Amino acid sequence: MQNGYAPIPDEINVMSKVIIDGAFKVHKALGPALLESVYEICLCHELQKSGLKVRRQVNVPVIYDNMRFDAGFRY
Repeated sequence: MQNGYAPIPDEINVMSKVIIDGAFKVHKALGPALLESVYEICLCHELQKSGLKVRRQVNVPVIYDNMRFDAGFRY
C-alpha cells in the first residue's frame, strides 16, 4: 500500500485499457462533433467485440423522502 491507497487490481487495469482503447478507436474513426448517442452505440460495439458485457442507459434510482424513484439518473 503506497500513499494510503491499495494497488489497483490487475483485472481493473486490463478492463480500463480495453475501455480507453475502444474510446480512442471510435473517436479516431468518427472524429468530433457527433451526437453522444452515436459514440455510445459504437463504443458499446467495440467493448462487446473485446469480450466485455455492456449495458446501456442503466437507470440509477434516486431515494427521496424514503421513496425510491427509478427515473433519476442514467449512466
